Amino acid sequence: MVVSQEQLTKQFNAYVADDKKIEPKDWMPDAYRKTLVRQISQHAHSEIIGMLPEGAWITRAPSLKRKAILLAKVQDEAGHGLYLYSACETLGVERDDLVADLLSGKAKYSSIFNYPSKTWADIGAIGWLVDGAAIMNQVPLCRCSYGPYARAMVRVCKEESFHQRQGYTIMMELMKGTKEQRDMAQDALNRWWWPSLMMFGPSDKDSKHSAQSMSWNIKRFSNDELRQRMVDMTVPQAELIGLKIPDPDLKWNEKKGGYDFGEINWDEFYEVIAGNGPCNEERLEARNKAHDDGEWVRKAAMAYAEKH
Repeated sequence: MVVSQEQLTKQFNAYVADDKKIEPKDWMPDAYRKTLVRQISQHAHSEIIGMLPEGAWITRAPSLKRKAILLAKVQDEAGHGLYLYSACETLGVERDDLVADLLSGKAKYSSIFNYPSKTWADIGAIGWLVDGAAIMNQVPLCRCSYGPYARAMVRVCKEESFHQRQGYTIMMELMKGTKEQRDMAQDALNRWWWPSLMMFGPSDKDSKHSAQSMSWNIKRFSNDELRQRMVDMTVPQAELIGLKIPDPDLKWNEKKGGYDFGEINWDEFYEVIAGNGPCNEERLEARNKAHDDGEWVRKAAMAYAEKH
């Protein structure tokens, strides 16, 4: 018996609504597949590009211990990118094509990585805020309706928890130090706070994909819900170590049990997304150089595989 596209779609929707996992060989709507390819590839690209602002500080970290910790963290990010490219490949796309889209500038990645890491305190702010936002966004993805993505996220989230603690520890130690160190930590928070809130994407009213992704159980919470959770989690952490959130409109709202906060500069967000951020060109140049420099390794690996 031939099953119509409409019947297949109905069965699929009922299946994911029942909180069951879709596997690579299962039937899925083309739109579901395309949404996953877009989201997982962007996530993978973000992990790879995200190595750059922190990798620049490995040789400049203030102690051998800090160098080793940061090196381990950057190595983790590379691994996350590989897990995610592998998950994306189960949807029938080629990794080489995904990488080519990143190198050409066609593919998107998280806007946060187009900001510069100017001081050692920035490494603390990135770990605390950027990885903190990543955890907020990614823990619900462990229950994503697509099995390979959900399973990849379980390990990623465990490692991101280490990254977040690493960053917060740096900020905490700086706030125990000299006035210059405390000022450096506050300056880093001032510069990374708003970009970290932009990581969750556009507001719900302007988001093109959130509603559909939530109906398919790819996402579990909307952009604005996750952003609110991030603010509510981070403000007490800042206050505990003596940092001040750079938002004059921030205040506790007893009625909703969370913080009210100021308006995000969405013009800046869309400028960075469009490729006009402080480090967009620099990031793509560095990624392309690394790809070109590694060509001999890829050729050697292919020659060895063909020989054996």
